[in-house]
Amino acid sequence: MLFEPLEFRNLRVKNRIFRSNISGRFDNYDGSGNQARINWETKFAKGGVGAIVTSFVPVAIEGRIVPNYATIHRDDRIPFWRRVGEAVHEYDCCLVMQLSHSGRQRDIAGIENPDIALSSTSHTESFHGLHCRAVSKQEISSIVHSFAQGARRAREAGLDGVELHGANGYLITQFLSSGINDRNDEYGGCLENRARFVREIVSAIRSEVGHDFHLQMKISAEDFNNAVIPFEKPGNTLVETIQVCRWLQEDGVDAIHVSVGSIFPHPLNPPGFFPLEGQYATDRAESSYDTMLSSGDQTLRNYLLFHLSLLRPLFRFLWDRVPNRLFHKPNVLPGERLNAAMLADDFLAAVNLERMQQLLDRFQGRNLSYAKAIRDAVDIPVICTGGFQQASLINEAIEAGYCDAVSMARMLVANNDLVQQFQAGADVPERPCTYCNKCLLNTLENPLGCYETARFGGDYSAMIEEVMSVYQPMPFS
Repeated sequence: MLFEPLEFRNLRVKNRIFRSNISGRFDNYDGSGNQARINWETKFAKGGVGAIVTSFVPVAIEGRIVPNYATIHRDDRIPFWRRVGEAVHEYDCCLVMQLSHSGRQRDIAGIENPDIALSSTSHTESFHGLHCRAVSKQEISSIVHSFAQGARRAREAGLDGVELHGANGYLITQFLSSGINDRNDEYGGCLENRARFVREIVSAIRSEVGHDFHLQMKISAEDFNNAVIPFEKPGNTLVETIQVCRWLQEDGVDAIHVSVGSIFPHPLNPPGFFPLEGQYATDRAESSYDTMLSSGDQTLRNYLLFHLSLLRPLFRFLWDRVPNRLFHKPNVLPGERLNAAMLADDFLAAVNLERMQQLLDRFQGRNLSYAKAIRDAVDIPVICTGGFQQASLINEAIEAGYCDAVSMARMLVANNDLVQQFQAGADVPERPCTYCNKCLLNTLENPLGCYETARFGGDYSAMIEEVMSVYQPMPFS
């Protein structure tokens, strides 16, 4: 099943592995694209994935997470995205643009934007302390229009579809979530009202591009909005999310992409550890989080929790308490058991076999039960994300009806050619991702890549050479 094509209503993908949305600050400050982005996406297309979901692509300049992400907020962005699509299509890989708006979850505003971000609420975000104000109905209409125009531009660029980023705490989540949305108008209160914003976006997109262009939705199955800050409201449940997915299907969405969490990063997403200590600056959250010190009124608190060794246990307790409660036993589908022949000798010397098996058991496929519940409730394909990097587990999940495809990001950052390794008969890559999430923390300041020296035999120079490879070929010679 892993290498069987997946047929959507308007799209055919050659296999069941999607590269999920992830990217670094590769583009120009103003949101125009450059060659590094093309190189980045081409890595994964060449490595064999069936489709790539682009990183967070802002539909409005005030809706970006950080500067240096390519946008789709103007028509003059179309030629660049056309070139990205052409590069990816050379490898029989589809490119789906993720249309996004940060809302209040804006890590670095950039000089074009005011300090106060737009959101469904005026309540300050609790983890970083990011300030925001509730958008007016007129502003809602403008944002809905921006999403529709983003879809039009993606289609004109020759891309294969679009995905709405309705997960992980960004603007659509801020409207959907009962833990965040505190409005008292027709966009707040009951679930039907909270879903009005995204349903208007879907309707506007269909009016703009018709019904023969692929449109999927990434959604958090459960919010766990109080996972880090206990006094916050918990947010949406799986039952509520299933109802939203049913409405989205009625409105013309072609697929659901299942994630979890109401902020990013979240204790449950991405799966793995929160890096606080290590030999190199690239191993420690404090070394890049200082970039955000002026972004919110809780960032200094967080920086001190990361920086001071006496406070780190407190942060670990808060960050790990929900995952430890939910995942104290292996997941529903364990996959085949590892043996030493599966892993490279130099990798085994750094991360022993038993430890790697524990990591796979603990972090792989965490969202599968959510995906199955949603798949059982809708009649459109379901894509599941969540730490996958083992062919036997992915194949079993698809065959058993938990999902129709899986998406992965950091596992493919670690092994761009993971799909080709699966095709060659490997059940896991020789040097698997260790779920360290150092890639996640470095992306605020440094080029995105794998920063786990254990995967490079402890050779820091070899690691940096691979990280910097995104800049080859150069944009000029």
